[in-house]
Amino acid sequence: MSARVLSRRFGRLHLHASPRRAVASVRGSSCQADIGGEQEKQEADDEEGAQWLRPAGEYTLLYNPSAYCRPTVRKSGRQGDAESPQLSLVPAPRQMSNIYSISSSRHLSISKNTLLDLAFGRDEGAKDKAATPLPSQDVPPDVQVDPRAFQLCRPEYRSFTHDLSSRPPALPAKEASLILHKVTMLKGSMTPTDITHFLCTLGTLPAQQTLSIRGDSRFYMLLRYSVESLQSFTNTQLLDVLRALVLIDLSPSHSMLELYELEFANRAAGLELHQLLLAADLWRCLGRTVTHYLERLYDCLSAHFGQIGPPEFVELVYLIGEGRKCPAPLVQPLEFMLVRHLDKLLPEELGVVCLGLFKAQSSLSVGVVRRLVDQALALVGQMSDFALVNVMKLLRFSHLDHLAWLEAMGTEIPRRAPGMGVQGLMHVVLACGALHYHNDSILLAVARRVPDITPHCRSKDACKMLWAFGTLGVRQRQCPDMYSALTEVLRQREAEFQRYPEHLLTALLGLAFAGQFPQDLLSRALSPDFVKRASASQQLELRKDLFTLDGTVGLELPQWTGPRLSQAVKEEVTRLLWDFAQEDVCRKPEVLEAEVVLRELLGGEQFVRKHMILPHTRSIDLEVRLDPRGQPLPVISEEILSVELTHATDRSWEQGHSGVTLTDDLLAQLTNTRKPPAQAPSPPPPLRRNIVVEGEREGVFSVGVDLTDGLLGSMTKPRCHQTSPTRRTERTTTRIAVQVSNRNHHCYRSQQLLGFHALKRRQLTLAGYHVVELAHWEWFPLLRRSRAEKLAYLHCKIFGSQKD
Repeated sequence: MSARVLSRRFGRLHLHASPRRAVASVRGSSCQADIGGEQEKQEADDEEGAQWLRPAGEYTLLYNPSAYCRPTVRKSGRQGDAESPQLSLVPAPRQMSNIYSISSSRHLSISKNTLLDLAFGRDEGAKDKAATPLPSQDVPPDVQVDPRAFQLCRPEYRSFTHDLSSRPPALPAKEASLILHKVTMLKGSMTPTDITHFLCTLGTLPAQQTLSIRGDSRFYMLLRYSVESLQSFTNTQLLDVLRALVLIDLSPSHSMLELYELEFANRAAGLELHQLLLAADLWRCLGRTVTHYLERLYDCLSAHFGQIGPPEFVELVYLIGEGRKCPAPLVQPLEFMLVRHLDKLLPEELGVVCLGLFKAQSSLSVGVVRRLVDQALALVGQMSDFALVNVMKLLRFSHLDHLAWLEAMGTEIPRRAPGMGVQGLMHVVLACGALHYHNDSILLAVARRVPDITPHCRSKDACKMLWAFGTLGVRQRQCPDMYSALTEVLRQREAEFQRYPEHLLTALLGLAFAGQFPQDLLSRALSPDFVKRASASQQLELRKDLFTLDGTVGLELPQWTGPRLSQAVKEEVTRLLWDFAQEDVCRKPEVLEAEVVLRELLGGEQFVRKHMILPHTRSIDLEVRLDPRGQPLPVISEEILSVELTHATDRSWEQGHSGVTLTDDLLAQLTNTRKPPAQAPSPPPPLRRNIVVEGEREGVFSVGVDLTDGLLGSMTKPRCHQTSPTRRTERTTTRIAVQVSNRNHHCYRSQQLLGFHALKRRQLTLAGYHVVELAHWEWFPLLRRSRAEKLAYLHCKIFGSQKD
């Protein structure tokens, strides 16, 4: 049997294949190759064996997980594959590049993001445009940090982590040649000790010379024999071999590594805690995702809980984060260990714990997360920018409104922003946007830095910053150059939208929130090709974004002649949005109560319509219509609107009363006052419907609402139709959109509307509606009050708002 046939069989091995079968195949190949005894045949077989073990190509790591300034931190990272003229070995075959790229996502959740996302089939020398600076003159380098710098905080880390910044003494090139020659001489007679020694010695080559080693057929012969000896290695030897492969910078996609992972997974139960952690750390340094091994590691942790101190705990959380998954049974033990070690963690370790929990989407209890941020706040002055940003990421994921931390950022970010990189600044404003936290000190400090960092912006960075600034209502006049600079990044990075269409849509929404409408980018987003590509993903979120942009163009750009969505797409998304609204918003108690009380106030169901007035704004309103004299008109369907003229002649409306009249008794109750007993109450004017004020109460609006002079004045202002007709400039039907807001419509602890809701209100006005807001700080407390109080409140909102 030829070596070629056996090598093909081995090449089909998968992760769950038996390593013994794989080794047997390789041994069969080597034995058959030794039969001839001729040197030329042996060299040919060796070269052939090297080719089936050799990966498709070597890879250059362009992965930059963060860009936050950290003083006095040593840099480390995988070295490039530049060929060195100092080491002359067997010429390497043609190398094909395979670049890593950071996976992007428009969502605040990071469950689908992969830190190392392999992208196959690129041309040699290709660069990931997402990591390449925009062309410009004299572009300063972006700020770089080492995400593994926490391992330098304590000497204990040395026993279970690998220091990428430290390499052993360099091996002379001549020694490397001798070792590879020994491999060809010893062949199958090499012992596990020999293989370990050879690989570890080759690992001491200077980083820039490892490319020649990886291209040498004798090196792949050595790898082949290492696979044969997998089960014969001791645990220490197996770890030494893996460390050597890290130093040699072996491609993480090499098929041989599947067998190594399987061997480590099979041995996990017999490894010590530090060996378990070291193996996982070495796989992380190699850049390979080892889900199977990590699962076995987590299963074995219960036997080692008593040995886990602060450094072991931090390393464990780091590994969990890099693996992007935390098993549910491990969450509670993690909480217990975090609480136990929290006071002993150093500032950088706190940042790493926050980052690991964020990446793994570990939903710890609110109390534990708050204690973690409390501890970070106590050490915030000693934290690096990288650690500080990691705390912001965890707050964003946890939706935790830690006000003391956020207020501290109002001081820290302006001080640190000039030295921070683009990704760090992006995560700061993105966290503020997700938490609805508007702080001018933070936002403007970042906005002023934006023009300097745009050469290093990916489309992901630009789109998320635009979304955050637009959501929080940052105006162009506050930072004249920020929006234009980020918009230009979108134009420069337009090619990235082929792969990430969500980035363009997110950016355009943020710009629309701020009243910015770049027509060239809108034309691109609404073009048939782009719509087809975005719709092909089957993500409803992208179609909703397209629908919102299309409706925005229709209202905000009346002279628009560019592309629009098809009617079929708009009808489909409208139906989906309405189905969702009926199951969610339409059933909320505050909305249902407003609808019922409005119907009672106006005289029937036909006078209130609950629907999406502007479907592209994705929310419902209660529509009310009044004729020129302020009388309600039916709005259940468009056909009923034809009764407008006949309805205006109804004599019952001429008495000037609609619904509830604010009588002295009601005002006395609302103001918590009483008239003198001797004074007999005057009979109230006739009402459209008899409303009985419920039993006397003390302290009306005592549940969260103060009866201020402004609110009382609004409630007692006269009806618009009671004024002289000559004071009205328009005698047309008034369309009112009643919005029942909640706190998620406004910035945190503020009455400022968030970007999307401000856009909706602006567009309702453009569509001819008068917007009446039932603010949550007014309406929610009234839900527990009497019907008369609700009627009085809505009476003032509907009819008092018509006085112009």
